[in-house]
Amino acid sequence: MSAGGLRSGQVADAAGVNVQTLRYYERRGLLPEPDRSPGGHRLYDEQAVTVLRVIKAAQRLGFTLDEVAELLETGRHRHGRPVPGLQERARAKLAEVEEKIADLTTIRDALTTALDAGCDDLTLCAGSACCPIPFTGLAEESRHAGPCC
Repeated sequence: MSAGGLRSGQVADAAGVNVQTLRYYERRGLLPEPDRSPGGHRLYDEQAVTVLRVIKAAQRLGFTLDEVAELLETGRHRHGRPVPGLQERARAKLAEVEEKIADLTTIRDALTTALDAGCDDLTLCAGSACCPIPFTGLAEESRHAGPCC
């Protein structure tokens, strides 16, 4: 770290974000406003790099910026002790992820079945009882060996 702190570009580079992201997080209150040099440049401490890395990691885990802000705010008031509720939030986020995986699995299976059935025209398939794509009102599961539509 330089004698007076890190400049915006240094912090952004160290955390793997761009300067616009750094400023956005600052405006959102995710990062405290930094000190200023006599020339008006923002000067951050090393903790800013850590906070940015935490934000990016939490986003990769599926937390929204609002959720990250809540976690960071709670952590700031706990002075390094574990954040109460983090376990519950992680469990809730895991449940959301599991639900998304189930939805994506259903979509993958429907698309695979549609490809295997030879579906080539959504309009024609929507009117066909043998179409495997789950159009509203079509619940029939019949499958044929050749092209459906």
